[in-house]
Amino acid sequence: MAKEKMRYSDRVRKKHSHVGKTFILIALTAFQWVSFLPVFFSDKGGGILTAALLCVYVSFEWMYVVFMHFAIKKVNFELEFIAFFFSGIGMCLIAGEYGTKGMLKQMIMVVAGVIAYDVLLWFLKDVKRVMAVRKYVGFFALLFFGAAFVYIRFVAKTYINGAYNWIYIGGISLQPSEIVKIAFIFVGAASLDKLLTAKNIYLYILFSMGCIGILFLMKDFGTALIYFFTFIVVAFMRSGDLRSIIFICAGALIGAVLIFTFLPHVAARFETYRHVWDDPFGRGYQQISVLICAASGGLRGLGVGNGKLREVYADVTDLVFGLICEELGLIIAFAIVIAFAFICVYAVRCARSAPSSFYSISACAAAAMILFQTCLNIFGITDLLPLTGVTLPFISQGGSSMISCWALFAFIKAADIRAYPKIYKS
Repeated sequence: MAKEKMRYSDRVRKKHSHVGKTFILIALTAFQWVSFLPVFFSDKGGGILTAALLCVYVSFEWMYVVFMHFAIKKVNFELEFIAFFFSGIGMCLIAGEYGTKGMLKQMIMVVAGVIAYDVLLWFLKDVKRVMAVRKYVGFFALLFFGAAFVYIRFVAKTYINGAYNWIYIGGISLQPSEIVKIAFIFVGAASLDKLLTAKNIYLYILFSMGCIGILFLMKDFGTALIYFFTFIVVAFMRSGDLRSIIFICAGALIGAVLIFTFLPHVAARFETYRHVWDDPFGRGYQQISVLICAASGGLRGLGVGNGKLREVYADVTDLVFGLICEELGLIIAFAIVIAFAFICVYAVRCARSAPSSFYSISACAAAAMILFQTCLNIFGITDLLPLTGVTLPFISQGGSSMISCWALFAFIKAADIRAYPKIYKS
């Protein structure tokens, strides 16, 4: 098996030539400059300062790839290119709304995300090290999550958009649920890496239910749904028992029915689903605006900053996919959807040849978490699913989300045998 993996690593290394990476970087740079052009000349864009920031961001992309290729000897950058592509689009849309200041904040979070990605990728290199700390990670994640809820609910009392899920410290906002996502994947995959035991199963279930329970107390039901879906993926990958998964889902459905029955204010948040046109100037206003504006952008879009969706609340957060359709066009929107689908295909293919079941479980769970959140965002704003208020990974404005998304990519990348070239070097 080891020899087969080494031969495979040698084969795939040959496919990643300098020319291919250079071409992708040039194409990515050209796309980013073309996308930003309308921002430079808009009232909110910032002009020369925004152009200077874009130069810094593009230079960072190039230096990162060059350094990792020649110094660290990495040969594959598929995930990094996708993340830079998404992040650049997000910064472009944010610059069109908040100018240079908003773009700078998001760019700093991108850099922080890249650092988190590389640090976690390095840590995941040693599976024994992962196993040694999994219990501590789970304990401190629950402790942090619980303490964050108590602080938000009873001290800061920051009730925003119907949920207690934001911490504000010195003008910097933090969403604890985004940070705990990393621990959720880490603990789940590490706990079930070896042969299943009752102790491992019970501890993982308690940890998962603890995280989901805190999210319900925070009233962050969209994120709770993402956590639950990821829990199902992890459990199914290790057990393969479809009947148990159906039983768990049935129990969750009964719990949801009880919540909607005894907590009518929760059910009221889903009353608009499939009835947005019944109240076009009230509860259905956001989704109707997205549908109209997205269609008006056509294939090529109206240009960044020229969309009418800018006048609607949460345009660069929850509704950002509609803004992409309107200002960048349906072609770019479709490319984004394809890129998200590619992430899942990439994760599954890497999981098949991963050197440990930990890598296989964590890669598929991270990809499932990203894809499910993407589906909730896109299908929610278009009324194909209930609107849950979750963001679009990498693209929506938000520092905690950006760091979390880059970290989730580390789990996927770690499953690729090319991620650690020295281990498989023949």
